[in-house]
Amino acid sequence: MSETYDVVIVGGGAAGLSGALVLARARRRVAVVRGGAPRNAPAEHMHGFLSRDGMPPAQLLASGAAEAVSYGAEMIDDVVVGAERTGEADHTLRLGGGGTLRARRVLVATGLRDELPELPGVAERWGRDVLHCPYCHGYEVRDQPIGVLGGPEPGALARAVHLALLLPQWSDDVVFFSNTMTLSDDDRAHLDARGVRVVEGEVARFVVDDRLRGVELADGRAVPRTAMFVAPTFRANDEVLVALGCAFDAGGWVATDATGRTSVPGVWAAGNVSNPAAQVISAAGAGSAAAIAINGDLVAAEVAVLAR
Repeated sequence: MSETYDVVIVGGGAAGLSGALVLARARRRVAVVRGGAPRNAPAEHMHGFLSRDGMPPAQLLASGAAEAVSYGAEMIDDVVVGAERTGEADHTLRLGGGGTLRARRVLVATGLRDELPELPGVAERWGRDVLHCPYCHGYEVRDQPIGVLGGPEPGALARAVHLALLLPQWSDDVVFFSNTMTLSDDDRAHLDARGVRVVEGEVARFVVDDRLRGVELADGRAVPRTAMFVAPTFRANDEVLVALGCAFDAGGWVATDATGRTSVPGVWAAGNVSNPAAQVISAAGAGSAAAIAINGDLVAAEVAVLAR
């Protein structure tokens, strides 16, 4: 037997919980399936969220869930392992624990995962002193010896150079490790103009004991650094969107309108699952915008039935 909800939200991060709060306050029956590992779980603190700057990510999620529950939202600690559209206004979601949920509308807020360079020390210090976002962490490593890692992944060169051009705002000691990349003359000129030193050669590992100490190259050279920025490959946790038949854009991200509405009637997406650039505060805003649109869509459907 399955439970039926006005809205099932898949994902219990900032976007999903923000959507749940808005919809619960609109007196909709809402469930949040919040299984999965939050992307920012390795970070000790989050930044750039007005009035919550420096709060541990887990604390924000616990507080947000409690607020949504106080208005009647239900939290389900499980994962969605299957999804299908079973009617004009009906979606069925299968849970890993064996249950099923029926939803008139679905908001997918499952985020993304960072695929990191396979170098010793990177995963170990990820979110601590191996970082990816200057706006999230740059202030905390200000005036330190900072490095930026290049890599062979598609698009990694442009992302890594972009990071290196940003970081002199936080430190005047920034080194770009070209690793396996070949820099263009323009890239070198731009880095030089920003005072970024380029170190050639393949990187063997990040030197770590109780914290990051530096970068060791394959030829044995070692360059002391206390913070490193890398450009991971972003992979959307979009399995539910794929299962529901949503359209994707040329870059591989789910196609949505400004409110997060996908190509499938009754299905919305918000946060990093649809926008890899979204920070916590913008993901929360996207969840709120989607929730308002979803409630409006439900009202329109209800009015159409009553007016027949």
